Amino acid sequence: MDGYFGSYAVVFALLAIGVAIFAGGLLANRLLRPHRPTAEKLTTYECGVDPVGGDWAQSQVRYYVFTYLYVVFAVDAVFLFPWATVFAAPGFGMTTLVEMLVFLGFIALGILYAWRKRVLAWT
Repeated sequence: MDGYFGSYAVVFALLAIGVAIFAGGLLANRLLRPHRPTAEKLTTYECGVDPVGGDWAQSQVRYYVFTYLYVVFAVDAVFLFPWATVFAAPGFGMTTLVEMLVFLGFIALGILYAWRKRVLAWT
C-alpha cells in the first residue's frame, strides 16, 4: 500500500469494514427480534400521551429565542475557561484582557438588544 492512492485504499477499506459491522448489527437485530405487531403497538406514541386532535400545533417563537440565548451563554462559558488559563501566562495578560472585554461587550450588546425588544419577558 505505497504511494498516493495507497492511503486512500486503507481509508476505504476501513470504511467498508465499518459499514459491514454496522449493517451486520442491523441484520442481526432484524433476525433475532420478536415481531408481533398489533394495532396498539402501531399507533403514534409521543411522550406517553395518546394522539388527540390534528397533526398541526403552533409553537411560540420565544422558545427558540431562549434556546439561542442559552447557546450564547454556553459559547461564552466555553471561551471563558481557556481564557482564564491563558490570562495568567506571561506576556498575555493585557492582550487577553482586552480581547475578552471586547467579546463580553458583544455579548452584552446582544442581551441589551434582546431586553430592549422585550424578548426576555415571559408573558
